[in-house]
Amino acid sequence: MAAAIAELRAMREKQQNHVKQAREALAKITDATPEADRVAAEAEHDRHMGDFDVLQGRIDREEKLMEREAKLAERDGNRPTYEDREVQPGDQTPAEKRKAAFKNYLRYGGEGLRPEERDLLGKPRIFRADGEVIEARAQGITDSTAGGYLVPEGFQNELVVSMKAYGPMLDPGVTREIATTSGNLIPWPSMDDTANQGRRLTENTQVNTATLAFGVHQLFAFKYTTDVVLVGNELLQDAGVDPEQIIRDAMAIRMGRVVNNDLTVGTGASMPTGIAYAAALNPNNYSSASGTAIAFDDMIETEHSLDPDYRKLPGVRWQMHDTTLKALRKLKDGDGQYIWQPASVIAKAPATILGYDYLINQAMQQIGAGNIPVLFGDHQRYVVRRVKEFMIRRLVERYADYDQVGFIGFARYDGALVDHVGVVAMENPE
Repeated sequence: MAAAIAELRAMREKQQNHVKQAREALAKITDATPEADRVAAEAEHDRHMGDFDVLQGRIDREEKLMEREAKLAERDGNRPTYEDREVQPGDQTPAEKRKAAFKNYLRYGGEGLRPEERDLLGKPRIFRADGEVIEARAQGITDSTAGGYLVPEGFQNELVVSMKAYGPMLDPGVTREIATTSGNLIPWPSMDDTANQGRRLTENTQVNTATLAFGVHQLFAFKYTTDVVLVGNELLQDAGVDPEQIIRDAMAIRMGRVVNNDLTVGTGASMPTGIAYAAALNPNNYSSASGTAIAFDDMIETEHSLDPDYRKLPGVRWQMHDTTLKALRKLKDGDGQYIWQPASVIAKAPATILGYDYLINQAMQQIGAGNIPVLFGDHQRYVVRRVKEFMIRRLVERYADYDQVGFIGFARYDGALVDHVGVVAMENPE
């Protein structure tokens, strides 16, 4: 662990050095700098910041590994770890038995399950066209293509964790996430009382009436699928390969990208209303001076478009595409200080823009005429609704001539910005 910490510190120091050299490159540019020299200086800046990002990826992976190691170290030292002990069926908890049964379903299908394993997984399930999950009671146990099984809780949790890598809108630490056991419609109340305030009264004066303006957002459960994930039978039958990990990783990539995209820019028409689409309706939004660039003044105007009371909240942050971040890294304030500041090793603080955290979301629009490249506000005002039921269907005969098995995953999500003034957007004019 000490060696890993030292390596992290060394990588952070390299990052700081790259930032220093990147800024020195930009400092060479003045109004009198020839165009060729300006292009070369900007290329040098981008190269150093690219190396910074590569190091950041290594740091993130190392920190995740250290976190896993720390959790393993918290286990009872008198109890052997999972890898060096044999778990007999009688020693397993109900959850472990169900997980083992589900693994056998992935490898061998419904016909390969023992009766007790089928009992653990329950009746096979089918998603109806309206997204509802029903039990396939009339389905024979040997027909492994007509229905599927709801995944164990552990598989679902690890799938959700893996999906976070493909967009910040699925991170519970960013948005407000609720998990429901069914897909029924949920009315979510909202209220905007920012225009009202109390009054000072003189003696014997009647009070006025100020009606609270309540609204409601309907949280649906839109159905998503991973499409077919094909796995060769040889791989499934290999005892040294974990089919659960292979299928989960493939489904996380596919599901994570499409759900994050809809939660970001979805229009609300037969899909979630994305945070950028909803924020565009905020009457306080700011339009930048240029349709093809962002200036320092634009960032200040956007920051102050958000009500001061919201700016104090812990969930306030920027959100943008990576190419937009690249442009903002080069911006300076009126004192010549860069508005982007790298993470601090000593203070254990993340990188910031104008003192606020930021999110990279590749589903966001980039800088361009008529686009919304930057969001700013309390992302906890955006609610992500996830239905806990995640089902996997196993297809055998359809791909038998290739000796492959197909797996399809189904999940249901929705999202809504329940406080429409909690997030503002910077818009590039047409």
